[in-house]
Amino acid sequence: MVINDMIQLTTAVLINVLAYMFYTINVSLCCFLVLIASFATFNTPLNLAGMAVERYIAICNPLQHALICTVRRTYVLIGLIWAFSAIPIVPDLFVLLANVPLSFFYSNIFCSRDTVFHLPYMVEKKNITHLVYLCFVWLTLFYTYFRIMFAAKATGADARKARNTILLHGLQLFLCMFTYIGPLVESVFTGLFPKFVNDIRFTSYIFVHILPRLISPIVYGLRDQMFCGYFKKHLVCVIQKQRNIGKTPPFKLNCHTRSASLS
Repeated sequence: MVINDMIQLTTAVLINVLAYMFYTINVSLCCFLVLIASFATFNTPLNLAGMAVERYIAICNPLQHALICTVRRTYVLIGLIWAFSAIPIVPDLFVLLANVPLSFFYSNIFCSRDTVFHLPYMVEKKNITHLVYLCFVWLTLFYTYFRIMFAAKATGADARKARNTILLHGLQLFLCMFTYIGPLVESVFTGLFPKFVNDIRFTSYIFVHILPRLISPIVYGLRDQMFCGYFKKHLVCVIQKQRNIGKTPPFKLNCHTRSASLS
């Protein structure tokens, strides 16, 4: 998921930078960037569903977890996720090649999915596909969450960490929904405030692409006990250093010594 988010953010940032620098770019280059960004965007909710299923197996079938969740099967799952992510967008490329003149790919346009894949049916197909994928992932998250909750209640075990993990997946998926409603909201605000088109697009970019992927490194980093321990120690050092700026000796805080003692 981290690698996927890096790919998505890299392509999304590149598209926005090119849009701000040149406004219009070559259709072929834009099509290549949009394809990669679309793959990575569709991957995110499917990754969340796969992680929720893994937590469900670990809690509800702990004895078979090592047999089911092997490294080889994990690679197979990653391949399937990429394959299902390609299904909604790759056919559009072939339909576009068959219905537009070749000169279109040598022209310049404002780079976005709707301007490249602009045929009417493609927009409807994209909306339906988004809805189907989101419903599937939401159902997976709800099913795994309640099964984990019922299994923990029946056995008297504490599955709070697993339940919290799936709730975080639900929060991430809720933020990912901005990806699907973002273009509609952007078009509405652009029509209402045509003088602030660039500001609206930048704000939409923050909410659609940056915010949903900001939560992963923060939440999972802070939940890691080792990382959280180092983070708290260094944060205490920084705060105490700031409080003691201007104080004269003999008081002195040696943060390097405290940090080294953790190892």
